[in-house]
Amino acid sequence: MPSPPFAKHLRQSMTEAEHRLWFHLRAHRFAGYKFRRQQPIGPYIVDFAAMRHRLVIEADGGQHNGDARDAQRDDWLTAQGYRVLRFWNHEVLQNTELVLEEIWRALCAGPSPPAPLPQGERGDKHEDS
Repeated sequence: MPSPPFAKHLRQSMTEAEHRLWFHLRAHRFAGYKFRRQQPIGPYIVDFAAMRHRLVIEADGGQHNGDARDAQRDDWLTAQGYRVLRFWNHEVLQNTELVLEEIWRALCAGPSPPAPLPQGERGDKHEDS
C-alpha cells in the first residue's frame, strides 16, 4: 500500500499537465464535483479521483507509453468499481477543453456499476429436483 508521505511528495511535484487539470478540478470548481489529487486507492496512487463517483483520472507522460503496469493498474481499479480516464500530458496542455468535456461526460454517465461477485459468492441458490 502506498505511503501517505509519498502521496504528499507527488502532490508537491506535479507535472504541468497535472497542474492544469488540478486548476479546473480543485475546490469544487468543476460543476461542484469534489476531486482529490494524488489519492491512494488500494496499492496505487492515482492522479485525480472523484471518490463519490468512482472516477479516476490519470495524466500520463511518455514513460507510460505501452506500460503493462498501467493496464494491470486499470484492471485492478476497474475490478474495484472505478472508471479510469487516461489522457496524455500533451492532450491536457493542448486540448484542455476537450479533456474537460470527456471528464464531464464520464461524470454525467453516473458511477460505475459495482464489480460482479465471483461465481459462488452471488448468493445464487440452486435447488436440486
